[in-house]
Amino acid sequence: MAKKRRPQPQAAAPKTKGGEVPVVGAREPCPCGSGRRYKACHGRQAAHAVTELVQRPFEGLQGECDWVALRELVPAATVELTLKGGLPEGVPSVTLATVLPMAWPALRRDNGAVLLGLQNDTASGDVSRDLADTLQRALEAEPGSPVAAGRPAADGPRLQDLLDPEAPFEPDVHTGFEFWVENAENATGEVAASLERANAAAIPTARIPGLEGAYWCEAPEKNHLRWVTAHPEEKLLDALARLHAAGTSSLGEGTRLVGSFRAHGLVVPVWDLPSSMSADDVAKPAAEFAERLAEALASDTPLTPEERRARGGLTNRQITLS
Repeated sequence: MAKKRRPQPQAAAPKTKGGEVPVVGAREPCPCGSGRRYKACHGRQAAHAVTELVQRPFEGLQGECDWVALRELVPAATVELTLKGGLPEGVPSVTLATVLPMAWPALRRDNGAVLLGLQNDTASGDVSRDLADTLQRALEAEPGSPVAAGRPAADGPRLQDLLDPEAPFEPDVHTGFEFWVENAENATGEVAASLERANAAAIPTARIPGLEGAYWCEAPEKNHLRWVTAHPEEKLLDALARLHAAGTSSLGEGTRLVGSFRAHGLVVPVWDLPSSMSADDVAKPAAEFAERLAEALASDTPLTPEERRARGGLTNRQITLS
């Protein structure tokens, strides 16, 4: 017969202030005094709050469309970030980077500058809160050290709380990852070899001037234009359908609107381009398309049968990345 377990004395529950329950170990008694373990009591609520998916994590930030593009589409790019209240002492700059070596979430350089990686797995359902948590820890990290991944508090700040809402967001797209290291032109040995391998894997990409979220990329068989837009999805699909049915959805001879995908709550139309069509070549027809799209977005007349068929075709080819 199994021995009976003696009742174990319960640890005294820590007092809470203002109704707030502090975070303790998952197997420890919950500080609320319920007698249950933290993970089965208030810890469950905290975990749910942290993992709840935020559909548009970059909404409200300057350049939301470019944030999404750098997160999902662009291999190598950087942006100088401006913090509310200015930079802390000893931090000369904060730079957002699409990706960092070894997929580090962030890096504090020897000179104190901070690099924040955007293309990383996140611990919660809110990319903005994860990045804000990483940024705060990077600002306090020792110079010359990477910053490990972490789980943000459910009520922790988001990027919208840390960044200056009036500062411009101007991505600088690079042909390679030389921004990883200082004085990259003098790199030798394993550092130089690592850069060469990373650069070889990067798809040539360019930002289309004057069009937020629009990026050209070179692919083996055909080039593409992928354009992150902030227009309401239903309104945008109606407008694209009007243009498609009218034969004005292309960007010139040999180009074709092939569909769209969703990323972080925004819709991203995609065009196939001839392999001979460069980023410079597509800039003017893309700007002209933007004018046609604005007119179509302003229309509130019901879709014609042909436009509804065009809309159905665009919707059937739509996928969701995040």
